[in-house]
Amino acid sequence: MDGWMDPPLETLSGNGDHDSVDVTSWVSVCPRGLWKVQRKRIGERSQQTVSNSGGDPSGSSGYCPRLGSLCRVQVRLRTEVDEAESLVSEKGNETLSVTDVTEAAATTFPRCQDSVLQVPLGDWTALRLGDGQCDITEACVEGMRAGEKCEIMISPAGNGPDVSVPATAEENLPICATVELKSFTPGKEFWEMSPGEKWEWVKSHKERGGVRFRSGDVWGAADSYSRALKLLISLYGHVREEKKKGQEHRTGEQRDTNTGDQTQQLPSEDEFRTTKAELHSNLSLCQLKLNQPERARASAAKATQLEPGGAKAWYRLGQACQMVNELDEARQAFKKLLEIQPESPAALKALKNIASREKETNAQLGLRLSKMFS
Repeated sequence: MDGWMDPPLETLSGNGDHDSVDVTSWVSVCPRGLWKVQRKRIGERSQQTVSNSGGDPSGSSGYCPRLGSLCRVQVRLRTEVDEAESLVSEKGNETLSVTDVTEAAATTFPRCQDSVLQVPLGDWTALRLGDGQCDITEACVEGMRAGEKCEIMISPAGNGPDVSVPATAEENLPICATVELKSFTPGKEFWEMSPGEKWEWVKSHKERGGVRFRSGDVWGAADSYSRALKLLISLYGHVREEKKKGQEHRTGEQRDTNTGDQTQQLPSEDEFRTTKAELHSNLSLCQLKLNQPERARASAAKATQLEPGGAKAWYRLGQACQMVNELDEARQAFKKLLEIQPESPAALKALKNIASREKETNAQLGLRLSKMFS
């Protein structure tokens, strides 16, 4: 991910054998912007794991959710916790199997523009780790075991969220909540995934990014495109290796060498390059919308290098360069767009605007010089 999407974690650990306090902080992305999260684990580390009838050896006492795990979680605002403590205790005694979690995952819910926490508050919810439904909740459960609970405190990071979005009842800043992980299904570490599995995740994130952008969730779209790029980059060596093998050894399906019991499709080198270019271009558009012109410029430049014939990427590069007052580079980008799409109204209008800005700048410079030597 880009720098603002993948900040380092800060961890402070207390002393003690069973009641040590681990406080971890990070920055998460949600529809309303970037938020700083501080997490504190409650109570002793749980020795419970997901109920797994298959006897997966990974279900040890140290086992935590991984990419693709279906997690049964409950998020509640701190003000609601004390009132419902007895009810929660009763629910905590329930046994939830892998099948229960899987069935619950069929229920989906949309991301809400005016909310920080993207899960139904107070309800048991099934999240698939890695989907990015609620970045804050996912980051919490990544380091938890089944049966564990943590407290989180959330506050705006940097300049805070988009203030044009109305605040909700959950936002008596800072937001204090609890996250409880009841159970989860086995998942995989990044390095355990086969190339075919990574490619499926790439396509899923790319599609999800488009859906989020069209709904106005620009932060969420940028997060999805960044997740896709992170996975796609790791596939480059596999794609090149497939090309070297030659068409005579390829039947259109890539054997999953990690499991050996299924076949999965990998992209061709051309499809890989096109997908990567589209992701950079789409990310650039998000960054323009989020008023991040330098990042938009870098993303669009990568897209044009990968696909020199991509008209959208050249236009977005030109826009970003205009925003950072790099008018010569912006002019070149729009001229390149005209080579691809002659008589493009957008390119012609942009070039006219650049000429006008340069004329105004030269006039102001001339006026200052005349005053200096008068």
